[in-house]
Amino acid sequence: MLSLRLGRRLRTYATISANISSSNRKIGDLNPNDFKKPLTLEEPALIKLKAERNPEKLFHLFKANAHNRLVIENQFAFDDTISRLAGAGRFDYIEELLEHQKTLKQGRREGFIMRIIMLYGKAGMVKHAVNTFKDMRFYGCNRTVKSLNAILKVMAQTGDLEAFESFFDDVRCQFDVKLDVVSLNIVIDAFCRMGMPDKAYILMGEMEKSGITPDVITYTTLISAFYKLKRAEIGNGIWNLMVMRGCLPNLATFNARVQFLVSKGRAWQANSLMGMMRYLGIIPDEVTFNLVIKGFCKAGYIDMAKRVYSALHDEGYKPNARIYQTMMHYLCKEGEFDMAYSMCKNSMEKNWFPSVDSIYQLLQGLQSTGKISKSRFIITLVRKRVPSFSTKQLRIMESFLKKS
Repeated sequence: MLSLRLGRRLRTYATISANISSSNRKIGDLNPNDFKKPLTLEEPALIKLKAERNPEKLFHLFKANAHNRLVIENQFAFDDTISRLAGAGRFDYIEELLEHQKTLKQGRREGFIMRIIMLYGKAGMVKHAVNTFKDMRFYGCNRTVKSLNAILKVMAQTGDLEAFESFFDDVRCQFDVKLDVVSLNIVIDAFCRMGMPDKAYILMGEMEKSGITPDVITYTTLISAFYKLKRAEIGNGIWNLMVMRGCLPNLATFNARVQFLVSKGRAWQANSLMGMMRYLGIIPDEVTFNLVIKGFCKAGYIDMAKRVYSALHDEGYKPNARIYQTMMHYLCKEGEFDMAYSMCKNSMEKNWFPSVDSIYQLLQGLQSTGKISKSRFIITLVRKRVPSFSTKQLRIMESFLKKS
């Protein structure tokens, strides 16, 4: 490698020497015109797209780069451009850009058409997304379950139950694409979020008969939906069914059950369930800890909440903004303002600011117990927040100092 580089340098040097000697001129005699001017590099298209704020110029710039792979294959640039055009209400530009893309070479790749389907969905142009899926064969693009799942996601995001059901029925009847477990999970999640968990449960049974085996995501989605509707008997039944079929619950499944127990005021059971998770080798996360802490706080067991908070540190976790908020709120309710102050300070120093009401509550408590220096420090941190609190909110916080 070294010899190759040395050879190239010697050849370059020899060429330069030959050129100079052939002209019988010394280097000092050369004038500026004998040297080539440096090439002016044009600013990359990606940088131009990111910087452009005028929707019309952005449209023309993107269209001019329709064949530029650095632009077309960059998902962020594509998404960002469509998002900004949608924000400007220029859906005509979006349609022209995406329809043009479908006619090009990349329009024959299913992955690329899936991206166009999702982009139409993000822009709220659902009809265009559906037409793109239905017309894939016209672009010379094969339709598989992957593109089917993409359009199902778009339809699910609309929240229109009637339209979603109608489309799903059409898919099963008209298109020769076999659904998979991902399809099943998208549809079940959509039905659950639209308040139809019973329909989702029936669908799971129908899919099983057609050879699709539900996975832990399927069961977890249904369990969570029934727990949220306070229909614990069905949620527990699905849990048992899942285990009986050899599908073990994961972290999300356990968190759904912990959340249900906390909502019912059964903090001790929630804590025991967290212990069972460890026994099964499923490590609790910040969501689990926050739920159990909140459960003990709501039930009036503030000391147990502190113990769980300490266990969180012992297991190597760091509190997140939600845990700080929960602890601070309930510590203030219990009159433990010193510990609430520590929580608030630590949270703010990490740029996690509790709710305005919680800060009011803390400042009022510190003022009533004569901890004025701590109140001043909290307000110092409050003033550093970006974006800042409103003038009215700051005035109310500072009024607690005046009351002292």
